[in-house]
Amino acid sequence: MTGWYLLAILVSLASMVVIDRRWHLFWWADPRRAVVVHGAGIVFFLAWDVAAISRGLFERGQGSALTGIELAPHLPIEEIFFVTFLCYLTMNVYGLVALRLAERERAPR
Repeated sequence: MTGWYLLAILVSLASMVVIDRRWHLFWWADPRRAVVVHGAGIVFFLAWDVAAISRGLFERGQGSALTGIELAPHLPIEEIFFVTFLCYLTMNVYGLVALRLAERERAPR
């Protein structure tokens, strides 16, 4: 069962790409802005993880679904992909809400 968690995250991340491509919510709406926003989100959450790990608040979980690859003590490789997915999900939701609000404004009353 090794790697199932990473596979699930990658499938979820691919779903975010498909949704974004279909409705032009984030990366397809403005790639330059997406690089900055997505990068900043990933850096922020990884810094948060590192700070929590250094204070002893987070530890690497045990499970057969994990790959066992650590980028640093208690920082599994899955965390990078999860944070990337989390940021992408958030920006897709934001883009979808903005799109729906714009449609609502354009609709005749």
